[in-house]
Amino acid sequence: MTFRRDPAKQDAPSSLEAAISRGGFYPDLTLHTVREALDGREATHQIVHVDTHFDMEEVQRHITVLALADDVLVVAHLDDHDVEADEVVDTRNGDTVARISTEVVPVSRIRSLILSEVHRSPETFDPQRALAEVSLTIHWTGAGRFETAPAQCADPECIADHGDNGTWVPDDIMLRIAATAEGDTAVDEARSFVRALRRAGIRQAR
Repeated sequence: MTFRRDPAKQDAPSSLEAAISRGGFYPDLTLHTVREALDGREATHQIVHVDTHFDMEEVQRHITVLALADDVLVVAHLDDHDVEADEVVDTRNGDTVARISTEVVPVSRIRSLILSEVHRSPETFDPQRALAEVSLTIHWTGAGRFETAPAQCADPECIADHGDNGTWVPDDIMLRIAATAEGDTAVDEARSFVRALRRAGIRQAR
């Protein structure tokens, strides 16, 4: 089977509202929160990524929204969970709560933008063939965490304390969008988003 993009549509992403609605995970709440973070700006490009995990008998879903508007990138993440007995949360009408966090990142603060593409049948490359998946990593000068672990010794009989090794891990965004899970439209929108973010970065650098 051959998968091909329509060249006329590959740089024409759907609206923010349509993309969030297509994600189908608390769309009204997600859209309201992202628009609040945009503060009157209009998103020109976006990525809406819904991730599903199966944990024993529970199905856990998360949604991440990246919305580009002029000189800012809005990053929003939402998940939900059932309220535990020891949590001090007033649910009033139910036992489920949704937590959503947003960050407004100036494009000028983005330090690295990495796009990885997976192509079908590379031996017969066709630029109009839809991609199998894309992975996106964005770094900026925001918060981070310091991860430590005991230093290892090559001597298996050594009992000395060699201290700890530490690694600074910046908070960033890493997303994988696969056509088999989210469709060719989501993959194409991710590529279009990256193009737009690169252009915005170049404008900010001038």
